[in-house]
Amino acid sequence: MATSIGKLSKSFFIKLLVGIIILPFVFWGMGDVFRGGNQNVIATVDSNKISTQEFINYINRLNLSEEQIKNLSKTDLIEQILSDYIGKKVMSLEIENLGIVINDNALRDIIKNDKSFFKDNKFSRTEYEKFLIKSGITAPQFEANIVEQEKRRQFLSSLAGGIVIPEILVEKEFRKENQTKIIQYIDLEKYHSKYKPSQENIKELYERNKNVFFTELKSIRYAEIKPEFISGGKEYNENFFKQLDNIENNVLDGQSFEETVKANNLKIVEFNKINAKKENEAKNKIENLPDNLFKKIYNIKIPQSPEIINIDSKYYLAEIKDEEKKNRPMNDPEVLEALNAQLSFKEKIENNTSLAKDISLGAFDGENYKKFADDNGLIVKDYKISNLKQNDIFNEGLIKRIFLTKDGDINLLTNNTLTKSFLISTKKTEYKKLDKNGNEFEQYEAKARLNLINKIYQSYDENANQKYKVEVNQRTVDRVKNSFQ
Repeated sequence: MATSIGKLSKSFFIKLLVGIIILPFVFWGMGDVFRGGNQNVIATVDSNKISTQEFINYINRLNLSEEQIKNLSKTDLIEQILSDYIGKKVMSLEIENLGIVINDNALRDIIKNDKSFFKDNKFSRTEYEKFLIKSGITAPQFEANIVEQEKRRQFLSSLAGGIVIPEILVEKEFRKENQTKIIQYIDLEKYHSKYKPSQENIKELYERNKNVFFTELKSIRYAEIKPEFISGGKEYNENFFKQLDNIENNVLDGQSFEETVKANNLKIVEFNKINAKKENEAKNKIENLPDNLFKKIYNIKIPQSPEIINIDSKYYLAEIKDEEKKNRPMNDPEVLEALNAQLSFKEKIENNTSLAKDISLGAFDGENYKKFADDNGLIVKDYKISNLKQNDIFNEGLIKRIFLTKDGDINLLTNNTLTKSFLISTKKTEYKKLDKNGNEFEQYEAKARLNLINKIYQSYDENANQKYKVEVNQRTVDRVKNSFQ
């Protein structure tokens, strides 16, 4: 649902910046305001009550995975969702105070200009109706969501309108990416690779996470929809696509795979118990099934829910007939690889945490930097970085972070997956000059503007937290969590 709504938003702000203002609410400091109270009210924002049923309806609309639902009682996901929902309530109150209204004409224009509902390069009421049926929502529900999205877009724009960016902020953004840095670095790969997980640790981790290691086997079937079957000819002409639309409408209305095949004289192709690698139970690869068609069918979410699939201008009726999960043993090579990787990752985090602490305490000052390398069989290397794309050793993300370091500093830097870790000693920095009349100036002015807008939204968030009194009924939260067990 959220994805569908997102397609309707053409504004740069709603696509990129709505997350900036919503996310702070997810981490709202709510610990001190959780308390007991009316079990039918889960929270209040000023005098506005959020009922338990209203909140549960909101959770149901999020389309959480089976795994997430199963673990709701064990995690803080309910609290995070509630915090996000309260944030949206606060924004709605602010929108109401500003008097932002979306009339019927504006709503109609938003829908009619969305290409998701186009056919033959113009809005199609039929395509719109198909979308609603497939999404399982009514037109009033969908249109109400569009109105809320547009109100939020206008609200965000009102907060950040008319900003003039000082040149000093543009220069600051330019310097972040345009400098020459002379550094020394120690690659920590060898340091981390010394750790080898014990068999005991591997077994313990497996036993705690048995339910994670399984093979999903799906039985799939499909039937190609050819012109000779449904339109009496061999051409993909207007008559064919008219009949194809009828088939798709019948499927959306609940017609089963078998009924559709029988009604249109289609020929079924079926494969039983295949895994995501297109292998059967005997681990043999299925050869007579095109990869692109297999992936489309295998990714159908709901078993026994047929769909029309278009692959390379050919059309298929396809469905997951059934699916099952089988536990994988600990000695499975892929399971062992995952267990070893998880334990190694944990060890890297612990080692890096220890190194970061030592850096903060000054343990790498002076000759200690070189001594650490010698004691661990590592090498200190000299290196000069001239631009962000110089990625023979560091990727662009790491170089950006190196550019933020100060001369004389020692820092621990890692990539997002912890596959690369370095100790960096910054020696000398030289900054390049920004041409105020060139195209680069506009580029970095846009970046400075975005950062300033971000700060404005953060300031708004802080003010909203002070402006509205929020109370959360912890007993009701716990009751909602337990209801998912």
